[in-house]
Amino acid sequence: MTWTQRYCFAFATMIAVASAIRFEIKADTMQGAAAAAKAAADSPALVGALSKEIGATPEQAAGAAGALFGLAKSRLSPGDFAQVAGAVPGMASLLGAAPAVDAGALSQVTKAAGGLAAATSAFSKLGLKPELVAKAIPVLTSFVTKSGGANVGSLLAGALK
Repeated sequence: MTWTQRYCFAFATMIAVASAIRFEIKADTMQGAAAAAKAAADSPALVGALSKEIGATPEQAAGAAGALFGLAKSRLSPGDFAQVAGAVPGMASLLGAAPAVDAGALSQVTKAAGGLAAATSAFSKLGLKPELVAKAIPVLTSFVTKSGGANVGSLLAGALK
């Protein structure tokens, strides 16, 4: 094989790899958008209220709700989270609409301090300002309280402190 042939082969390989990576990123983005649209359709009352409160699109609001419910799920016992999930139509879709957050990137200090670093990171990935987490939590807890009762709303509120 001549030097020119090797160069052309290497260049063609780089283009193929770059195309594959771009396709994978585009597919992930499309799947995320589809999941958010499904979540918005599965839980229109909650997503509509959250969208209005934080000034977001329904897809962003669905992802934001999913991120916060995901945080609550990680902090509650399975039984307690089942009560919260029972009060929210489309919970599985909402959880699926949340953007992936690298939990390993969060320091132990942040976790120990009880911060909402994972949620703020998810909001940023959704194109939302991190300070909107504080505006979103009361919307979710109010919705869960109305649909599941005061005890279930308190479970969620405690998990999102």
